[in-house]
Amino acid sequence: MSSIMLKFTGVGQAYPAKRDAGTRADDFLEIARPYLIAKAEEQASRCSQCGVPFCQVHCPLHNNIPDWLRLTAEGRLEEAYEASAATSSMPEICGRICPQDRLCEGNCVIEPGFGAVTIGSVEKFITDTAWEHGWVKPVRIVADRGGQSVGIVGAGPAGLTAAEMLRIKGYAVHVYDRHDRAGGLLTYGIPGFKLEKDIVARRVARLEAAGIVFHREFEVGRDASLDELRCRHDAVLIATGVYAARELAAPGVGADGVVPALDYLFTSNRRGYGEATADALDAAGKHVVVVGGGDTAMDCVRTAVRQGAASVKCLYRRDRGNMPGSQREVGHAEEEGVEFVWLSAPAAFDDAGGVVRGVRVQRMRLGAADASGRRAPEPDPAANERIPADLVIKALGFDAEDLPTLFGAPDLSVTRWGTLRVDHTTMMTSLAGVFAAGDIVRGASLVVWAIRDGRDVAKAMHGWLAARVASERVAA
Repeated sequence: MSSIMLKFTGVGQAYPAKRDAGTRADDFLEIARPYLIAKAEEQASRCSQCGVPFCQVHCPLHNNIPDWLRLTAEGRLEEAYEASAATSSMPEICGRICPQDRLCEGNCVIEPGFGAVTIGSVEKFITDTAWEHGWVKPVRIVADRGGQSVGIVGAGPAGLTAAEMLRIKGYAVHVYDRHDRAGGLLTYGIPGFKLEKDIVARRVARLEAAGIVFHREFEVGRDASLDELRCRHDAVLIATGVYAARELAAPGVGADGVVPALDYLFTSNRRGYGEATADALDAAGKHVVVVGGGDTAMDCVRTAVRQGAASVKCLYRRDRGNMPGSQREVGHAEEEGVEFVWLSAPAAFDDAGGVVRGVRVQRMRLGAADASGRRAPEPDPAANERIPADLVIKALGFDAEDLPTLFGAPDLSVTRWGTLRVDHTTMMTSLAGVFAAGDIVRGASLVVWAIRDGRDVAKAMHGWLAARVASERVAA
């Protein structure tokens, strides 16, 4: 193995080349060029094959990263793909959108001094290669559950993962989603320059080919109540995610042109499908200000650049070192012409005739650390300014919708944050046979955590359904 691996001392870190910033800012195609086989093998060979693989420990899916890096370095790409797919239902998606700098790569033992192994890029490469060569096999159903069925509310990463796992176990699976395409935020929330949409569509098509039934444009509470779904199915999973935008409390926030991030991103992605959309949510020729410092804010600023905005600024109330979003994404945005205004928060919005025309900015400074250990921002009364703006995008995070009311299920228990309350051993809600997973339980989080939750809840649901069948046989 030593002749193949452990080459980090002589082989430098090399991510796939990015397209020129000026070129990529004109389209919504992914910014990274694919690895050549030789380069993927070379970069995989940098893995130190350490005894305690922190990359694996810090991956929510506990992917077998050292194993498939070694197989890639040896040129055994089909086996590398199989090792990757053994623990992840969407490796090519995680390879594209996971914040590896905060997870696997950020915990790579050779990162200090040598630069981390380019884990995400290799993961993307081996799975794209698997699709290209037909190594991605149809879903294999291993049992017959005698007609037992499961209803899943939400076709995002948690719902899709659970659907696949339960279909493998032989259940009839029906997925209900409010949108006209499956994928949730993978389809409508994440821009194409990070995740091209045919990548999601082929995963969905694979599930449909396995017999999973998708009920699109289906709203629980409108087209059926939660109780009606419980009558249709032996168990129900709620995996809706969290979509309610957090609001700003500032004068003028109700002006036209001050919009939630998801409204903006959904509209942009729909435009990418060729649909007619509202011009009010198009940044072309406008001075755009995005408020927030997370990954959604980065998606918004980079989308505005591609729509031809006159200028794009991002306001964040802390400094660069304390922002929650990926530093890689910040770097991409800066390359593409986004200006970051650190230690700044909107104090008010100016309008003309009810349409936003500017943001009055309160400058901030960092005070004492808060409960999380981060230094809390506080107003700096000596520094304020006004920034022209024709479009302001609020990217402050997301909360849960009021599902008990929307679903006509007043007995569905929620936490003080509005997320669904579950037994964390069984993942069941307060309603018998109704489970929940993903962001609707943990709050807004990463796609990889939603995939992990989907995998875990499928196991819990299978256990509950199997025990129910066993008890019914005993009673008979």
